[in-house]
Amino acid sequence: MGKSTLMNILTGEKLSIITPKAQTTRHRILGIVNGEDYQIVYSDTPGIVKPHYKLHESMMKFVQSALQDADIFIYLTEVGENDFDEEVVEKIRKSGKPLIFVINKVDLVSPEEVQSKIAGWQLKLPDALIIPTSAKLNFNVDKIIGEVINLLPESPPYFPKDDELSDRPLRFFISEMIREKIFLQFQKEVPYSAEVVVESFKETPKITVITAMIYVERETQKAIILGHQGAAIKRLGTSARKDIEAFIGAKVYLELSVKVSDDWRQDELKLKRFGYEF
Repeated sequence: MGKSTLMNILTGEKLSIITPKAQTTRHRILGIVNGEDYQIVYSDTPGIVKPHYKLHESMMKFVQSALQDADIFIYLTEVGENDFDEEVVEKIRKSGKPLIFVINKVDLVSPEEVQSKIAGWQLKLPDALIIPTSAKLNFNVDKIIGEVINLLPESPPYFPKDDELSDRPLRFFISEMIREKIFLQFQKEVPYSAEVVVESFKETPKITVITAMIYVERETQKAIILGHQGAAIKRLGTSARKDIEAFIGAKVYLELSVKVSDDWRQDELKLKRFGYEF
């Protein structure tokens, strides 16, 4: 469990998809939390990667935009890691803005090892606030929230203080829930080559009817997602539908289709149609 798990705990809602695979997050997702005298806008960005596709270039633009406009930085590492992205941390240092350095998964090691890790990171990052945590056990998450509130600069709220959870539309979260299930159900290259677009969303008094298209790069990938006699895509739809119903609080009929879009990860025009920025 990593930064997306932490994001969902901090906001109290499942806004970011969670899978054991790396590079799951592709967009910058804002989570809005309103208190009586504060508004926190959390930003979950893609993980830092060396671009191999046009898709990666767009993902890194989301990271760069967050580095430019954030008031506070939360850098998440895990208890077994010893290195950090020096380029990103140097940009944070130059910004002069606070850095909260979170060591996740401390439930996996002894208290003595945790203290040793804190001391080691403090030597490397003397200006950072080091917080050990376990997103899985919700340990010290309240401390992160408290520190964020203390460090927030005074300013008017960026968003209306009503029931808004994010700046993203509902269709975006539905497509992400489907994409999460693709990551969990399929192996190797298939999840990384898949993109999901919600094509229609129709609410009726009894049921919400949603149709979505899954785009892949190869016919072989399409065949894998469909499965023998459509068994795999049926299983995928059932799994995604349950999460969507819980998210929107209504009964859902979900129709999934698969279409090949050759090399979409390298095609800037196709990526823009999928909502990526350049």
